[in-house]
Amino acid sequence: MSYWSTTPPRRAHILVIDDNIEELQLLLGVLREAGHRISLAFDALEGYRRATALQPDLVLLDVRMGATDGFTTCRLLKADTTTARIPVIFVTASSSVGERLAGLREGAVDYILKPFEPAEVLARVAVHLALASCREQVQACMEEAESALEHARSEPAADHADRVLARAVERLVRTDLANVPALPALAASVGTHEKRLSRVFKEQTGRTVFEFVREARLAEAQRLLASSALSVEEVALAVGFSGAANFSTAFRERFGSTPSAFRQARLAPVAPPSVPSA
Repeated sequence: MSYWSTTPPRRAHILVIDDNIEELQLLLGVLREAGHRISLAFDALEGYRRATALQPDLVLLDVRMGATDGFTTCRLLKADTTTARIPVIFVTASSSVGERLAGLREGAVDYILKPFEPAEVLARVAVHLALASCREQVQACMEEAESALEHARSEPAADHADRVLARAVERLVRTDLANVPALPALAASVGTHEKRLSRVFKEQTGRTVFEFVREARLAEAQRLLASSALSVEEVALAVGFSGAANFSTAFRERFGSTPSAFRQARLAPVAPPSVPSA
């Protein structure tokens, strides 16, 4: 497939940040019909926090949102190394050239003017998702090439192939923890069959695929609880649990405390050391 295809990545995740979602119902419907997964935020700072937690593929951002505008959100996203790569498209009713230039200077890749034409929106979104995917593929290829060069001379070909297979599965799982394919589909997605994948993955990682998925989900949940403002239920759904109850049980079994207790412990102020009396 050409790097310059405008076909959007599989299950692209788009974060929409706007304080008046009613105005965007048509846009949301068009994006969902195109197969995209949508998350919402209703103010600028909430949008930034959700972007850091959810790591969407693209952000659609309103300019005017009360006390804190979309420019601030864009500025924060581009200054944060965890979100700097995410393409930001402003959605605005203003046709001011100065405003558009200001957004582009803050790091946005494009503007969509209200009222919008659905076909144009889908085209712009597809182009920027494809460009972002191209950059990520190039970076991933460079990292894989460097790793391959390190091991090529000392590692037998069969071992190298198995290691690549295991890494590919790990990467695929972590890409979308909320929608991990069943084992047969997961094996097919890396060009093998279920029996070989189970054997190779266990040999290379010391864990079954199921154990790895569960551990990856719980580790990501722990990170989200510690670093985001998402509720426990939102964290559970974000990492692939069917509900907060199942998530809490699994989290307690793994870490020895409930998600709520873990978050409270992380947020509790540290008492200053006592000073001995004279």
